[in-house]
Amino acid sequence: MHTQFHEILEQVQRGASAAYSFEAEGMRYIRNFRPAERLILLGCGHIAQPLCQYAADLGFSVTAVDDRPSFANRTRFPDAAEIVCNSFPEAIKSLQIGQNDYVAFITRGHRYDAECLRAILPGPAPTYLGMIGSRRRVVALLNLLEEEGFPRSALDDIHTPIGLDIGALTVKEIAVSIVAELIACRRQRTNRRAKGTVLVAEDIDLPLLRFLACDPAPKALLTVYATSGSTPVKSGAMMAVDQTLRSAGTIGGGCGESAVLRDACRLIGSGGKCSVTVDMSNDVAEEEGMVCGGQMKVLIEDLGAADGILEQVEAEK
Repeated sequence: MHTQFHEILEQVQRGASAAYSFEAEGMRYIRNFRPAERLILLGCGHIAQPLCQYAADLGFSVTAVDDRPSFANRTRFPDAAEIVCNSFPEAIKSLQIGQNDYVAFITRGHRYDAECLRAILPGPAPTYLGMIGSRRRVVALLNLLEEEGFPRSALDDIHTPIGLDIGALTVKEIAVSIVAELIACRRQRTNRRAKGTVLVAEDIDLPLLRFLACDPAPKALLTVYATSGSTPVKSGAMMAVDQTLRSAGTIGGGCGESAVLRDACRLIGSGGKCSVTVDMSNDVAEEEGMVCGGQMKVLIEDLGAADGILEQVEAEK
């Protein structure tokens, strides 16, 4: 059993984030394992539909909320992980919004926004809280809530007008501006914790983690830590292999993966590690059908002596 990956597996199975940190060519890299962040859409009007689709495509687990059955339904929101048809205060109570959630107010009026804020503000502050509406009406609403006793600091943390200022006019453009702000918030949150270069891939491959954490056979870990041009995977792609060629995960498949696997098998039991560059742009690669046309750098580590260390990341509650 590999202790570091056993701890990572335990964290992600309970819904927390974790990260594996390693060195390659004198640089430190961080491979995050991050559960899908929950985005709660309070309001299922026209903006919510493309917003749900775009956010789901970017890895958010979207919950769509509205008190109207004709709006909060699977036909309108096929990409939503969850649909809640209830009054906003009751829905918010049942969802138990926490500090790792993202919340967007796109209701049909500030009366409903006020109900939502009164239900959310007394609890843990979400990672992101955004509210649509004109500046004049938003200012009036926030002033009203301040008079009711809600702290100004919490009100000032609300992203409003919601979305980045990209000059959006259409419904889909407004949805894009909101998603852009969600991404900015997500990356700011990730980068301020990082103590190295953060790799792109952050998915959780449970069969791979179980293979690394629980299988006792000696094995090598392969991690793509840099890419250029067009490659089949992004940085952070991971794979593990043992001496019998049992494997889990992938670094892209095809000839490139096969060549690196041979190097990995030779390394098992050596106590070492090495970096390999897979070139997909030369003539040989073209002849072998590797049409991606880029390069990727892969770190191969014998897990008996891997220098990766577990980085503790706050639990996603």
